[in-house]
Amino acid sequence: MYRLDPTGKQLADSAKSLAQETASPVAVDVDLQARFPIEAVTALAEQGFLGLCIPTEFGGKGQPPRTFAAVVEKLAAACPSTAMIYVMHVSASQTFVASSTLGNRDNLLRDVAAGKHLTTLAFSERGSRSQFWAPVSQLKASGNGNGFVTSAKKSWVTSANHADSYVSSAQMPGANSPLESTLYVIERTGKGVQVTDGFDGLGLRGNDSAPVQLTVAPIAESSLLTTHGEGAKMMLEVVLPWFCVGTAAMANGLCRAAITATTEHLTKTSFEHNDSKLRDLPNLRARVSEMSVRTEQSRALLAHTTGAMEQPDEQTPLYVLQSRLAALEAAVDVTDLAMKACGGAAFSKHLGVERMFRDARAGWVMAPTVDHLKEFVGRALTGLPLI
Repeated sequence: MYRLDPTGKQLADSAKSLAQETASPVAVDVDLQARFPIEAVTALAEQGFLGLCIPTEFGGKGQPPRTFAAVVEKLAAACPSTAMIYVMHVSASQTFVASSTLGNRDNLLRDVAAGKHLTTLAFSERGSRSQFWAPVSQLKASGNGNGFVTSAKKSWVTSANHADSYVSSAQMPGANSPLESTLYVIERTGKGVQVTDGFDGLGLRGNDSAPVQLTVAPIAESSLLTTHGEGAKMMLEVVLPWFCVGTAAMANGLCRAAITATTEHLTKTSFEHNDSKLRDLPNLRARVSEMSVRTEQSRALLAHTTGAMEQPDEQTPLYVLQSRLAALEAAVDVTDLAMKACGGAAFSKHLGVERMFRDARAGWVMAPTVDHLKEFVGRALTGLPLI
């Protein structure tokens, strides 16, 4: 589907093995206990997947978005919480790659590539909610004339208790608009950084998504990922494309897992009174057919999008947005059909379909939400700026 080269295919196959051997066996417990999937994340680090898209000059694997999509799809089919953690890490680490201002950039990239550094995004704030591009917090000059300080209430930061760093945003000093922002990286264990709550969500229960409060946290000049006022540009041109590809692939992986679980149930489950199987009912076969078509439509759009990202033109941003939108809607519809096709066995949690149903709905409310995506696509199609 993603037209991987031999290296990309080998990596996707390795990711599938990791997912089946390490992520899948603990996925139910991760969901039940709402715990971080440390086994899978450790395996990803040890096998070099944290550096999948880091340039080879820093020890990474230098892979393009198409390989990223294929890897995430394999992870999501086994444990969507693991996939979410991974997507956030790769999206955040791309700011390190793109930065021309980060003081310890090269060493940080080497640590990521070596599996020694897990990072994540911390954009959304309580004051601006899902409008992640409009931070309420501000950078202010420190009293000692060395760098800056900031205070913020960051909401629902994935891997909040486990990431080594957060890629975050704030209004630049003296900003006249929230769009005049600056991105920076801050250590989880840094001064003034505190995880203030836990996470007990409907779905993706193991992704350790929690609010993080910064209280007069010092931000060194060397920790800035952008020049002042260029934060929104990096959000939209670097972070958003990788995040959209990753979350679309995650949704597609969920769809494929739901199809597998549904077809196995329909094929193996019998009516004893007449020796027929569930698959002999045409209405159930029709639901599986619809599930497959919706999934492959979404995957095809994402495959086209990853190709366009490698040779971008004026239509590429539109494909990026549409691929996430299509995948999120497909995941909600496909898992809903899976619940209906499998009936009581799904409702009683025997098949794992119910967990997929819940996990699929997380993407709907994750910024940019489905409503935001529809607005962005509509604005792009009618010649308006996104924000």
